[in-house]
Amino acid sequence: MIGEVGVVRLLNRLSLALLLMAGTLVLAGCPTRTSIERINRDPGRYAGREVAIGGRVSNSFGLLGSGVFQVEDGTGQIWVFSQRYGVPSNGAKVGVRGTVSQGFSFGGRSYAVILKETERRR
Repeated sequence: MIGEVGVVRLLNRLSLALLLMAGTLVLAGCPTRTSIERINRDPGRYAGREVAIGGRVSNSFGLLGSGVFQVEDGTGQIWVFSQRYGVPSNGAKVGVRGTVSQGFSFGGRSYAVILKETERRR
């Protein structure tokens, strides 16, 4: 028969195991951070794929809830198209996940390579 202390230990171990499994599943679903230089060097390799980048916003403009902003990570810069999250201000530090696209136009400007944002972290 298991005593009260044994039940508490068993529940603690079970809780820890569930927490570790949940953490593993969350991390497995997140793409690893890719340098902007690697994306710009070979955009065809990343076209249509979801990537994660991080850096500081160096330029931005928006129109009616959507817009584009440029992110610099020390290796290069890339434009990010945002439809859901608004446009962060210049100098803001961001982490962005999205799909790489080539040949994109917005607000009368054309962009060779752009990241279509699906998630953002500040």
